[in-house]
Amino acid sequence: MNKFLTLLAILCGTVVFGQTSISGLVSDSNTGDPLPGVNVRVVGKAIGNSTDFDGNFTLNTNEELPFSIEFTFVGYQTQTVEITGDTEDLQIALVENATSLDEVVVSASRTPESVRESPVTIERIGIRDLKSASSPSFYEGLENLKGVDMNRGSLTFNSINTRGFATFSNERFVQLVDGMDSSSPALNFPLGNLVGVNELDLQSVEIIPGAASALYGANAFNGILFMNTRNPFENTGISTYAKTGLTVQKAAGDNVFYDLGARYAHAFSEKFALKVSISYLKGTDWYANDDNMYSNANTNVGEPDEVLAYRSGPAHDGLNIYGDEVSLAANGLNFREFAQLAEASGQLPAGLSGLIPEVNVARTGYYEQAFTDYNAESFKWDAAFHYRPNGDDLEIIFNTRGGYGSTFYQGTNRYALKNFILQQHKLEIRNKDFFVRGYMVTEDAGDSYDMRFTGINIAKYKATEWFGAYLGGYLEAVLGGATDDQAHSLARVVADSDETTTPRPGSELFNQLFDEITSDGNLETGSKFIDQTKMYIGEGNYNFARLLDDKWDLQVGGSYRQYSLNSEGTIFTDYDGPINYDEYGIYVQGIKKLMDDRLKLQASIRYDKNKFFDGNYSPRASITYAAGDARDHNFRASFQTGFRNPTTQDLFIGLDAGRAILVGSSPDNLDRDLPNTPLTGRKVYSDSYTAASVSEFAATGDPTKLRPVDQEFDIDGNLIPTNLVQPEKIRSFDVGYRGIFGKIYVDVSGYYSKYENFISNSNVVTPISGTTLDQSGVFDIVTGNFDVFQTYTNSKADISSYGGTIGLNAKILKKLDVGLNYTLAKFDFDQSSDPDFSAGFNTPEHKWKFSIGSAKIVDNLGFNFNLRWSDEYLWQATIANAVIPERTVIDAQVNYYVPKINSMFKMGGANLGGKEYQSAVGAPFIGTQFFVSWVFNQ
Repeated sequence: MNKFLTLLAILCGTVVFGQTSISGLVSDSNTGDPLPGVNVRVVGKAIGNSTDFDGNFTLNTNEELPFSIEFTFVGYQTQTVEITGDTEDLQIALVENATSLDEVVVSASRTPESVRESPVTIERIGIRDLKSASSPSFYEGLENLKGVDMNRGSLTFNSINTRGFATFSNERFVQLVDGMDSSSPALNFPLGNLVGVNELDLQSVEIIPGAASALYGANAFNGILFMNTRNPFENTGISTYAKTGLTVQKAAGDNVFYDLGARYAHAFSEKFALKVSISYLKGTDWYANDDNMYSNANTNVGEPDEVLAYRSGPAHDGLNIYGDEVSLAANGLNFREFAQLAEASGQLPAGLSGLIPEVNVARTGYYEQAFTDYNAESFKWDAAFHYRPNGDDLEIIFNTRGGYGSTFYQGTNRYALKNFILQQHKLEIRNKDFFVRGYMVTEDAGDSYDMRFTGINIAKYKATEWFGAYLGGYLEAVLGGATDDQAHSLARVVADSDETTTPRPGSELFNQLFDEITSDGNLETGSKFIDQTKMYIGEGNYNFARLLDDKWDLQVGGSYRQYSLNSEGTIFTDYDGPINYDEYGIYVQGIKKLMDDRLKLQASIRYDKNKFFDGNYSPRASITYAAGDARDHNFRASFQTGFRNPTTQDLFIGLDAGRAILVGSSPDNLDRDLPNTPLTGRKVYSDSYTAASVSEFAATGDPTKLRPVDQEFDIDGNLIPTNLVQPEKIRSFDVGYRGIFGKIYVDVSGYYSKYENFISNSNVVTPISGTTLDQSGVFDIVTGNFDVFQTYTNSKADISSYGGTIGLNAKILKKLDVGLNYTLAKFDFDQSSDPDFSAGFNTPEHKWKFSIGSAKIVDNLGFNFNLRWSDEYLWQATIANAVIPERTVIDAQVNYYVPKINSMFKMGGANLGGKEYQSAVGAPFIGTQFFVSWVFNQ
């Protein structure tokens, strides 16, 4: 025991002699208001603390006298004070920056620099902004930043994007938490803040719109989001929050939610500190209940689907209704042919089949709420141990972070992610000049399942008997004088009334089938989503600036990443064990300042190599210039490139999604078995017809309309796979201006981006026995001896996008912060250059956002108001294509601070106008969310 205590004392570096104590108050020099969250640290040492909500601070150190302490706070000028002994009641008045140009960011160049020096467009929010957010969570509040879009798919899973081409599975946008990629290893996209940061532990958020591959590698394509947490050496103590309120939606009604969180941080000494944070949210998610049918039978690619109202015909396939996909046509029959089979078997008197129309009939499906209780749940935890062996800026960090919860994800189908777990474990060594980190990301899909296939496989139960009852009901109605529409309606009532063939939601039979199907990973009979994929990442960076006497900044870095896919054959073709592959990258960046530091030149280049593709170079160059006596007119221009590696699904998916069999195009995937087909990827990618040409053939009967997908031959004349997916590339030109005119801060930016090898999906039809080289392929199409596949490839079309933002911010009457910004986003694409390609820009062309607020409009009372307007846009996705109407959304909050208990109370609401809206077709309509919160010692 004594040895243990001795060791603990050594590790903690506890010293009780010669300690200096400093305490005092930090306030705003203009208003006299106390400033909470100011960083207080010993100059040249990694020793510090922060002020509490009243602006008070206490700092104890063993540093030899005299020494200096530094006070830093976002939006204020840094102040340094010399300490010669114990000091009480030190009064520090910080001077607010004249403009936001002096705020410090790190992500744009991987080194600290002011916003005015940033070579690219950047958005930043700090602790003050986080506290005044008018949305129920800080993450949702990011939508108020200019140029930022948020696609809302759930109460707990929302997807951020910039510069277009949005999806819920946003593989083009990277999200980092303390340097760690928070993407799902299998899905390859961030899960919003479902597995992210507790708001009590958040220090700042930075967003770079546009390509950033030159420094951050693959997939930093449309933009990158950085969430940085608080250091336990500088931000100690216990903080808690409690939040509750109502979600209000027409479909779901009024439902209570609650959100609780806590953070504890303690610096045991100048060498050892730790922090722990947890949060838990529970509520009822937004219902998705669109029962319209979306049909592209009479529309072209690039146009919205034809919308057919509920029960538009006997084979209505509602978007958020599942099970109505089970139809006679899916089994190669129409209604009359089914009746003829009944006649042939003696179940129907001869001749009656002539009364039956040649139409398709589908089972009655189940609304989505039959397959879920819409439980929205999120539990996040984070623990970090920080060790500074020398008591200076050299720091060793072990961090473990994770999230557990239930939410909804919309991709090819809609998925209930139930009891989903994602964990991150990191070891990092860093100081001012370098960092080296290694971390792993693991996930477990838990009890997740595909809701569409749950409905399909329940509807398969006694389907033949159901169609027989439907046939009998139809004939009885027709013979009784009913019209065709009336007969179909009566037939459906008859078939659905038999509980032995139509399981009722909530019944013992339904629950039994539901449990069996959602526990089965074979989509022919089940719907379970199995995934235990892992990702291993190593990264490092060294800045030689100090060795070069700060004459110029030279950085060298690199990264390595390995994927280990493990879905047990339910998503990927990993039925014989995990699939492993890797990629790596190295980069160098140089920065030089000239003309009394007014002119800043910057250039970087990165090389990346994936196992399956040739190496890729990503250069970037930029120039910034600060004009004016106060350097408050700043101009910037940059050329940057980016690339996006195909995702794990693009490479190795092997999934029968019902509408088509999805098959990845990795060279290692071409000969692997695929579900529910005798074919392999090699046949699919070498010997298929385009889906559009098969549709033309079906409409005209002209076999010359059939067009094979691009074909190539080896030296022996054999077909070889073509159009295998390759990395997507972007070249982007950005210009911008940041400056101040009187009291108005102006930020203007514009960009033009050109895409190459745009990653896309293409549906093809593959003959099973025949070949597209001769008439045997035509015969297979005519006889139905084919399978439909979704392939992963690149569009040959010329695609470009352009746009810009204008932001105006001002402080009026010394206390009111007012902001207005506008975003333009457009893209150019000639549909005729690639008729089968769906671009999926999925972004409003015009957006306006307005804000007004005050941290302290009167004593201890603050407020914030945000208004967002966006115009209509076309949403294109596998699930459906539809125009999303324009919308106006208002969020607002008022808060009151009680100094005696160091607490802030807040009351607010999101979408206070009450008009429900969708981000995407098939997603839920978002209603109003009211909330009240109590935050202690943030």
